[in-house]
Amino acid sequence: MTIPQALLEQSIQINIQHALQEDIGDGDITALLTPEHEQATAAILCREAMVLAGQPWVNALIKAFDNRVEIVWHKQDGEQVQANEVFLSLKGAARSLLTVERPALNFIQTLSAVATKTAAYVQQLEGLQTQLLDTRKTLPGLRIAQKYAVAIGGGQNHRLGLFDAFLIKENHIMAAGGIAQAIAQARQIAPGKPVEVEVETWDELNQALDAAADIVMLDNFSQQQMIDAVNYVAGRCKLEASGNITIDNLRQVATSGVDYISMGVLTKDVQAIDLSMRFNAV
Repeated sequence: MTIPQALLEQSIQINIQHALQEDIGDGDITALLTPEHEQATAAILCREAMVLAGQPWVNALIKAFDNRVEIVWHKQDGEQVQANEVFLSLKGAARSLLTVERPALNFIQTLSAVATKTAAYVQQLEGLQTQLLDTRKTLPGLRIAQKYAVAIGGGQNHRLGLFDAFLIKENHIMAAGGIAQAIAQARQIAPGKPVEVEVETWDELNQALDAAADIVMLDNFSQQQMIDAVNYVAGRCKLEASGNITIDNLRQVATSGVDYISMGVLTKDVQAIDLSMRFNAV
């Protein structure tokens, strides 16, 4: 999936307004310790190597708070930043720089963490055709932001939400009366939307194939079962592997020949990048 530009821009605006409101509220009382007309510069650096992500959020946040602040990026989203390297410089009212520091760094530290982790996982797939997908296991309110970061890190986006594709799982199958019935209803409800079915057995795989699913998710299949499934399906639909996959066995799973591997760890289990802002009054 590709994030539509309108949805991306809408999400950025929602995110930055929430970030400013929760951090500043009625006003930054600590920034008032600084003289009103004092100017300053700030250099943002990372304490550890990372893949940068989050520029659109930081730009929008700073401009929304004080559009007089000068923003200079020394690195672009998707580029590698080395430990202790300055990747962003700011210049403007000292009070403004002090106020936007934390919400701006929060976006960078979180989204860069996702991009950095994704890049490390994608590296494991080098030379193979399998694509790495994210999931809906994202931080509340940051779905689009994290999926943007996955793409920046070289991964691919699975469905963005419950609105742009079907993922028919065990409970959906039971409620619909079977795999064939579920797929048929999906085609009627939203023609043209991708239809994916999660299967746990060979019989369910056959049912999904007979009903012409676009994608079949092989849930917790063994390595040999995935190899057999790839050979058996022979391109009749796309195959996705999921469940019990880590960075240690990621490449092995990919050698089975599946089209996709989806991993929630890319967005739900990330450690923020250590950042620092060096502030200087001028």
